[in-house]
Amino acid sequence: MTETLSPTLPPAVEHKVETVLRIACAESLTLATAESCTGGLFASVLTDVDGRAHAFERGFVTYTDQAKAQVLGVPATLLESQGAVSAPVARAMAEGAVRASEADIALSVTGFAGRGAPDDEAGLVFLAVARRDGPVTVTEHHFGDVGRGAVRIACLDAGLDMLLATLGHGDDRPPD
Repeated sequence: MTETLSPTLPPAVEHKVETVLRIACAESLTLATAESCTGGLFASVLTDVDGRAHAFERGFVTYTDQAKAQVLGVPATLLESQGAVSAPVARAMAEGAVRASEADIALSVTGFAGRGAPDDEAGLVFLAVARRDGPVTVTEHHFGDVGRGAVRIACLDAGLDMLLATLGHGDDRPPD
């Protein structure tokens, strides 16, 4: 059970956090995060389970384009041509987090948690998971204009599903 956020997390999401950490610990794998629109929420929940937080290696909160480029090595030309909220940038963020850490697996998230510029789609989010010397998976989500908190929780849910699939346990579902 997450210690700090348990009262606010849906039980299914909390179960996924615990399952991801249990599997990572059992397989001696470490995790890193590269977050934009979730502002460190993944890092928070992955370090909030007593006795399992050692599976978390480090997290990067790279909210601006400059931070994505400086910290994760996302090419400025990619940010300019594709925009920060795009599949190629999510991929580059996950790959950059693996390079900049000692983690075995990195999860990245970039999106619009709330309303942005007039042409920005509220709730548009891209997540990516990169495995060191392995494949990268990128997903696109349209969570809708449901508010920043709801989008962030939806990101947690989707990202944890991606981590479970990467860990080879995509069929682990929370109890009803």
